Amino acid sequence: MFGNIDLNEMMKKLQEQIQESDNKTYTAKSGGGLVEATVNGKFEVVDLKIDDSLLEDKESLQILLMSAINDAIKMALEDKKQQALNMFGGLNIGGQ
Repeated sequence: MFGNIDLNEMMKKLQEQIQESDNKTYTAKSGGGLVEATVNGKFEVVDLKIDDSLLEDKESLQILLMSAINDAIKMALEDKKQQALNMFGGLNIGGQ
């Protein structure tokens, strides 16, 4: 069914790619760089930078934080999706 594909080797490579992906970081900015959020491949926020000028404006700070974090998460998701397509795109599963 899988032809000459070594499933053990494929699973090993997949695990290695997942590990690498989890360690990557993705950074997005909002408000012209007033807020910068970094997430890792596990979608965890690992760094936040906030310009001091925003500390007096809670509402703007909240909006810019959400925007930067959401953008960084989207970057991570898109990268994971692209990695999955690259990993499995060349496989001819099912003999088709």
